[in-house]
Amino acid sequence: MSVEQPVTVEVGLGERAYDILIGSGLLSRVGAEISSRLPGTRAAVITDTNVAAAHLDALKAGLEKGGIQPAILTLPAGEKTKSFAHLEEVVDGILAARLERGDVVIAFGGGVIGDLTGFAAGIVRRGMNFVQVPTSLLAQVDSSVGGKTGINSPRGKNLVGVFLQPKLVLADTGVLDTLPIREFRAGYAELAKYGLIDRPDFFAWLEKNWAKVFAGGPERAQAIAEACRAKADVVARDEFETGDRALLNLGHTFGHALEAATQYDGARLVHGEGVAIGMALAHRFSSRLNLASPDDAARVETHLRAVGLPWRMSDIPGDLPDAEALLGFITQDKKVSRGALTFILTRGIGQAFIAKDVPASEVLAFLRENHPASSKAG
Repeated sequence: MSVEQPVTVEVGLGERAYDILIGSGLLSRVGAEISSRLPGTRAAVITDTNVAAAHLDALKAGLEKGGIQPAILTLPAGEKTKSFAHLEEVVDGILAARLERGDVVIAFGGGVIGDLTGFAAGIVRRGMNFVQVPTSLLAQVDSSVGGKTGINSPRGKNLVGVFLQPKLVLADTGVLDTLPIREFRAGYAELAKYGLIDRPDFFAWLEKNWAKVFAGGPERAQAIAEACRAKADVVARDEFETGDRALLNLGHTFGHALEAATQYDGARLVHGEGVAIGMALAHRFSSRLNLASPDDAARVETHLRAVGLPWRMSDIPGDLPDAEALLGFITQDKKVSRGALTFILTRGIGQAFIAKDVPASEVLAFLRENHPASSKAG
């Protein structure tokens, strides 16, 4: 695989600032990039069975070229790995490798591995160095950037975790060629999200160029870099999600509820698909509240449909709990403050905002209208 000159995006957090490197063939440079920032370090690599089969040899070769002999722990693939049991396994694996606090823990996988590994790195020895090498589109544009880590609880998604910024994010766009198309599409939902939040020109660019992003040309790295810049800007302003960073949750309140409603069954719904449906619902809900034009909701739905993403609840296979139960999942979501419902709504494409005190009765009526059991759901 040829190595192109990577794009560098800086996440500006003062003394804790770090680089995101984006480009094809970067796995061969991973050891050199880590050693230049953290000289003399030892490493543990946490990955999953799917990623290990496709790319672990390339990562090991890249690490060894930079003088790093890694300890490797391979976990089962899938959302269910974000659990207390696997957190304990990762913590024990890092300690068994006799790594010190100044050594590095490398997450090599998608969002599940990144979130779980980051949480472990944040609590072992009260905080170790952490490097993200994301291998899915979703992780490259979203979960690997910004320092959020965590696992799921039976009571909801991402309810247990810590903030831990990585020392480096290395996004090799070439590894995305081995992603199943469904996973690539799911990551694309998070990519499109940045345009819908506050970059309407980027959304319009994606409407024209999405096929080239999928095909893997220079447009792919261009789109990933733009998404990373968008996220880096927000994280630099609001690292701990006390204000603007909540905008990144566009589509996630509905999406997380749908994931919980399907019991995190990846055969039925993966995270990015939940976000896609959630973003369509957020625009439709904004239209219902007379905040935005129905034309904007239709435009979002048209684009999601064009790229092959689900965009309504009836696109999820199998039966869903009723609207009241879905509302229950929403109220359990971590974006609830003292019982008031907080949603990311929109006044149009690229005009997302944080809406607090959204009446539960409005949400329930909307869920009933859009539930697959409703004859109106379309």
